[in-house]
Amino acid sequence: MAPFFNVISLLLIAILVFSAIQGGRRGASGSVRHLISMVSSGLLSIVAIVAAWYIVQGVSPWFHQWLLNKNVQIPVGEVGVWKQVYYTFVTGIRDFPLFRFSILFVIVYLILKQILFFIIGPIFERWQHIGGRPSHSSPTVISAVVGGLVGTVGGAVRGLIVLVVLFMYVTLFPQTQFATYIQNSTLYQKGAEQIIEPFTGKMLADNLPVITRAMEQDFKGLLQRKYEVLDANISSDIVKAAQEVAAKGKTDEEKAKLLYQWIGSRVQYDWDKVKLYEEKQIWKEQTPEDTFNTRKGVCIDYSRLYAAMARVVGLDAKVITGLGYDGKGGYGAHAWNEVYLKDSKAWIPLDSTWVSSGGNWFNPPNFEKTHIRDA
Repeated sequence: MAPFFNVISLLLIAILVFSAIQGGRRGASGSVRHLISMVSSGLLSIVAIVAAWYIVQGVSPWFHQWLLNKNVQIPVGEVGVWKQVYYTFVTGIRDFPLFRFSILFVIVYLILKQILFFIIGPIFERWQHIGGRPSHSSPTVISAVVGGLVGTVGGAVRGLIVLVVLFMYVTLFPQTQFATYIQNSTLYQKGAEQIIEPFTGKMLADNLPVITRAMEQDFKGLLQRKYEVLDANISSDIVKAAQEVAAKGKTDEEKAKLLYQWIGSRVQYDWDKVKLYEEKQIWKEQTPEDTFNTRKGVCIDYSRLYAAMARVVGLDAKVITGLGYDGKGGYGAHAWNEVYLKDSKAWIPLDSTWVSSGGNWFNPPNFEKTHIRDA
């Protein structure tokens, strides 16, 4: 049987007790005014949320098209910190729909909420004075009892809000230790089973995990975009080297392959970096410029340098993360590249890290059998 007095249960009980005591101290009229204020504020917030949801559904596609027409491109060369933030944010809003929807939703919600409180707020304020002005003297026994009861109702509303938040957390992250602890609360169990689940049915349980996966994809995309913007800030040495290496290439494919061979043969795999991470959990972050200067790195460093040099010569390239075959029957974390060939209108895979190991890793047959990209 689940323990009754864990922190979650104590928190829910404390909310009720505190609200009841607070209501008793305020008295009947004070508690009524406070409850009206809390409920009215909640109602206006709900109205603003619903209205913002429908407004953003119509605005988001238009805003997306507007950003596409602006044709914002990440510049190659010297890019300052604020420009890095700008290009990451703007291209992120343009290319990641859930991120765009979230940003627009927050903005529209905050604006609508302020407008609603400005227009309707005074009406609720007048309702709060129905019971007369608050008295500075202590409330009578009857007034304190009634105030305590009203305060308890307010506490129940607060407790319900906490329950909903906890329920969403458990639904989104069911495998975490904290989710298990929440579910061990008897009060949480009763609230979730008797109040939330009957009201929402399977809506939250079915939809929240889907939304979470979409958020994870957008988050990964934003992290990659951050690297794309950061890696666009490259030195003149890298620009010169990329241009010289790809100069003999006549087509996109030839340029892409020349860069693949150059990076794969010039950069050495940094086993010391791997050992430092495996033994001490210390990750040595490095930029494409670091990799270019030291001629050392691991798969993500090879891939980021390749993408940076490819963009210098006009190729659209991206870093792909996932799992790579380890040659022993298993797979480990790995990174490689995809580059877009305008002639064939296709993205092709390549792995410059594996050049030193032998074999052809520039768009070979069955590449996907040795490289499993993140879902």
